[in-house]
Amino acid sequence: MSIFRDREKRGMPGLNTAALPDLIFTVLFFFMIVTHMRSVPLKVKYQVPAGTEITKLVKKSTVTFIYIGKVDGKTRIQLNDKLATVDDVEAYVKAERQRMQPEDMKRQVVSIKADRETDMQVINEVKQALRRANAYTINYSATEKSEK
Repeated sequence: MSIFRDREKRGMPGLNTAALPDLIFTVLFFFMIVTHMRSVPLKVKYQVPAGTEITKLVKKSTVTFIYIGKVDGKTRIQLNDKLATVDDVEAYVKAERQRMQPEDMKRQVVSIKADRETDMQVINEVKQALRRANAYTINYSATEKSEK
């Protein structure tokens, strides 16, 4: 009968939480790697145009962004977090290229994020400045056009 009394005295064993901090830090580390934070606050307002031949950029560390949109009804250019003119584009692209790793300098891509209502004259002026900066690979940001 002593065997049955020992079993009655035992209770439910406690939950082992020794691995819980490791699990929490693993999940936290995962979300830190996956989450992309916008580092440049947008000062220009733009609506992304739609296109049919859309491809994704592979290596984002080689991409230099130029934003073109409306501020108070006027078309303006934003480089990083400041408003600029077309004359500032050449120096900006060259400075961005110098910050890159030597192997990435040759693969620099300039991504123009322009409002769909932007005049082509502004786009052409920016492209001329990019040519003077020897930045010949240009990407135009767009969303995929839905077919109905």
